[in-house]
Amino acid sequence: MTNRRLILGCGNPDRGDDAAGVQAVRRLRELGVDAKEHCGEPLSLIEEWSGAGEVIIIDAVITGSAPGRIVKWDARSAPVSREAFRLSTHGLGVGDTVELARSLGRLPDVLMIYGIEGARFRIGEPVSPEVAAAVEEVAREIANPGPDCHN
Repeated sequence: MTNRRLILGCGNPDRGDDAAGVQAVRRLRELGVDAKEHCGEPLSLIEEWSGAGEVIIIDAVITGSAPGRIVKWDARSAPVSREAFRLSTHGLGVGDTVELARSLGRLPDVLMIYGIEGARFRIGEPVSPEVAAAVEEVAREIANPGPDCHN
C-alpha cells in the first residue's frame, strides 16, 4: 500500500438522497480537496482503491434513522453493515463490496465510510434538506479533520 489518500462519493445524482455521496465529493472539490465521484459498482470500486493507503467512502444509507443522520464505520476494525447499503442499483452495495474485498485481502490500510441516512430515492427527486445539511457537515469534517482523525 501507499500513502495515497482517496476520497470517493458513491451514488446516483438523479435519485434524490442517493446523491449524498456525489454531492459530498463535489462540495469537497469546492473546498479544495481532491475527491472523486464513483458509481459504486463493486468490482470497479475495489480496483479504484487499489494502491491507496487511506480511503474514505461517502454514500447514502437506509438504517431506519432520521434523514440526514451521519454514521461512520471504520471498515478495518469491524464488518460494515450490508443492510444499510441495500439501495444500490448494482445488486451489491458498499457494505457487500467492503466485505468481498476483506475476504479477498484487498482492503486498504485505512477505510472509513461515511453513511448519510436518506429518505427520498425516486428518480428526479431533489435531495432532502436534511441530507443536504449532512452533506455539508461531512464535507467540512473531511476537509478539516480534527487531531484524532485519520485524515
